[in-house]
Amino acid sequence: MHEFIHPLAGRYASPSMKRLFSPARRIGLWRCLWLELLRAERELGVGIPEEAIGQLAACLEPSDAELRRAAEIERETRHEVMAHIRALAEVAPAAGPWLHLGATSCFLTDNADLVILREACRLLLGRAAATVAALAAFARRHASLPCLGHTHFQPAQPTTVGKRACLWLWDLLADLERLEVEAGRLLLRGAKGATGTQASFLQLLGSHERVQELDARIAAAFGFPGTYPVTGQTAPRKPEHYLLSCLSGLAQSATRFATDVRLLMRLKELDEPAESTQVGSSAMPYKRNPMRCERMSALARYLVNLAPNAAWTAASQWLERTLDDSANRRLVLPEAFLCADAILLLWRSVASGLQVYPAVIRRNLDDELPFLALEEILLAATAAGGDRQQLHERLRGLSREAARSIKEDGAPNPLLSLVAADPQLGLSASDLGRLLDPSRFVGRAPEQVEAYLEGWVEPWLAAHPPVAEDERAPEI
Repeated sequence: MHEFIHPLAGRYASPSMKRLFSPARRIGLWRCLWLELLRAERELGVGIPEEAIGQLAACLEPSDAELRRAAEIERETRHEVMAHIRALAEVAPAAGPWLHLGATSCFLTDNADLVILREACRLLLGRAAATVAALAAFARRHASLPCLGHTHFQPAQPTTVGKRACLWLWDLLADLERLEVEAGRLLLRGAKGATGTQASFLQLLGSHERVQELDARIAAAFGFPGTYPVTGQTAPRKPEHYLLSCLSGLAQSATRFATDVRLLMRLKELDEPAESTQVGSSAMPYKRNPMRCERMSALARYLVNLAPNAAWTAASQWLERTLDDSANRRLVLPEAFLCADAILLLWRSVASGLQVYPAVIRRNLDDELPFLALEEILLAATAAGGDRQQLHERLRGLSREAARSIKEDGAPNPLLSLVAADPQLGLSASDLGRLLDPSRFVGRAPEQVEAYLEGWVEPWLAAHPPVAEDERAPEI
């Protein structure tokens, strides 16, 4: 009952992302790296016995007992990599004398991190594809549904519900395109030695060509196009900064979406999905709070603020390396991806279950539409023979009178009645009714939705199939 479990792991992130950053996955990759190093060294002339390769290949997945044993050794040695070398040598004794030959700790830690980061990016892209698909379906479904636009959260020219969703989609796709580019640029550190000069491997293999071939073979074994051409003791830290900047962008976009939904819920135009047994407040039984969107906003705020850690790590590399990045990276990199994973799970669940209330949307639009239609009314009254400047002044006065009545008396918007009753304007109620068809005020919004979905979103989705969705969004 007293064991601490990090909230990201215990409440929010998915099993798939947690497995990627688990100790078993990390140490399993170390063992795969040792295996490929020994294989390549043997094939390039080092006298490593086949039995060493065979025993190591049979022990690639560390057992719980082996992980516990490594932890015991680390308490003695105060060195994680040496602890795992000794623990592995106990279960693969033939490989023990050859483990880590020519390598330094970053051969394991940095190469493994790069493999995990690439896999985590792929998982996020698949996860995000499900969110994109949900938002695209929502946008298409409501492409022509007029709604009141807002600038400064004040009434503005009407748009459509689907067009507004396309604004959310645009931001998200921009983040995903950048994330995919940065993930595609990841290379392996490879076998670079203690300060990146490959001196130990040159001594071991005897020629520059063989050292280059060693690097190439290790990269190929893990599906990378190559290794970074120059490094210090560590892999470059700039790529991690680029990746976390992309995740920060994703969090920014998620915040915009979640905030918009929260505002629209207050206007009663839509609701995020909710369970039938969901409790909104311990004190106010009627409450239906935007809990998923609030959680998205909270996680996104955390993720945005993780990105500067990677920037400072990239800025703080002393000469060939310093170790003050180790604990920071061990915390920040997993947390950033676990957090992004949780946000995308929530985002998909909200986007695929949004409830839209057209009657309320129309009522809110009707309340403001007479004001928004004043230019159309002015044009119609002028076309009927009136003086444009005099009519403008008359409409300004009537709009002020209507606004006063709404704010001081709490009355429904009387502007149309005032306009119809004014003989100077010469417009009947039926004339005004024709002018106030909401579809007249949304411009090309429906056409923009269709063009954007067909020209941008659908091609992206065709190239990025969603991951199999076997995990519920975090609900607590």
